[in-house]
Amino acid sequence: MRSIFTTGAAALAAATILSGSAFAESHAALSGDLVIFSDMSNPAPRAVMEGMVERFGEMHPDLNIELTIIDREAYKTQIRNFLQANPPDVANWYAGNRMLPYVEAGLFTDISDLWEEGGLTETLASTQASMTIGDGIYGVPYTYYQWGVYYREDIFEELGLEAPETWDEEIANCQAIIDSGRFCYTIGTKFLWTAGGWFDYLNMRTNGYDFHMALTNGEIPWTDDRVRATFANWQQLIDMGAFLENHQTYSWQEALPFMVNGEAAAYLMGNFAVAPMREAGLTDDQIGFYQFPQIDPSIEMAEDAPTDTFHIPSGANNVEAARAFLLFVTSAENQTLINGGDGLGQLPVNSQSSVDDDEFLNAGFEMLSQNSPGGIAQFFDRDAPAEMAQVAMQGFQTFMVDPSSLDSVLDRLEQARQRFY
Repeated sequence: MRSIFTTGAAALAAATILSGSAFAESHAALSGDLVIFSDMSNPAPRAVMEGMVERFGEMHPDLNIELTIIDREAYKTQIRNFLQANPPDVANWYAGNRMLPYVEAGLFTDISDLWEEGGLTETLASTQASMTIGDGIYGVPYTYYQWGVYYREDIFEELGLEAPETWDEEIANCQAIIDSGRFCYTIGTKFLWTAGGWFDYLNMRTNGYDFHMALTNGEIPWTDDRVRATFANWQQLIDMGAFLENHQTYSWQEALPFMVNGEAAAYLMGNFAVAPMREAGLTDDQIGFYQFPQIDPSIEMAEDAPTDTFHIPSGANNVEAARAFLLFVTSAENQTLINGGDGLGQLPVNSQSSVDDDEFLNAGFEMLSQNSPGGIAQFFDRDAPAEMAQVAMQGFQTFMVDPSSLDSVLDRLEQARQRFY
């Protein structure tokens, strides 16, 4: 249901107007209706969305903004219908493979010129690849969060270990941790997606971002020797006993206590795991973070950083206002504001933004803005079609439990690739 925007209750709605931005001055005469559909339905994201709309509206008093917020799960089932039948001027969605069907169907507008004219190719450089399909750029990101290795810094200090930068250092650290009677990594693969994170990193470090994207797009057979090389690196860790036993019986939350109580030394996970670590009693002095180590020095480092986005549907009526709104959303000032602790509590995508004084947010911002030249992936179950992701992640779990199953797993994944693509 469409509703005219009304003031939200969050503090964000009362924030300082970003009136100094150059793009605001250049679009001072915006008028007409700007229709925005959003899936930011949870309380904090909703307040962020309403705050952005209010601030943008105050900058453009002759513009009538109509904001419709739809439940996130319902939005996923409705987006294709409304993009075809009655498209808004701006719509929320996701980067990477998730936007591919709408680009191929001609439902999202190519805004490559906006990226160039607005300086986004510099300020949003880390996310450009994930917003690009073919020769076009089809939206802008507004938030993301890092993945990486969170580890027990106090255990590393006890064992005389440093955060590793190379695969050889990772293996050596892992052996020292095992020798101390601990698991290197906790993990819960009961719901499969955590195994997808391990495959993402091992494959991007073994074969690179472009190969990984081609694989998840169905362009490369799963029986390819380069895929087998990824699994060989994975098996090196499995064979040495690096992973928590019986991980297939635990969710990611249920696997967390093994790191909290010191039975495991590290966790490959998204930044959302920090809050429950703190709530469980770990202090920031006990927790460290490092970028997943390099395996092949010739391959640029790429990261998983699931990215939420805005797009201009191809049937938009007020394109000028939509373009101005996207530039507003991605400005350094707005990015700092909406991603702070009172907002999304995630990372700004604009490299000129600042982040809250949080050790892990700062580490993630530096890594994604400066140390990830290889590209930003969206996570396996976003980069691959849903049907393929389910079969593949089940295969990853099977392989982790029984590495001798590799041939049958890869054959099953290849059959799925031929069927689903």
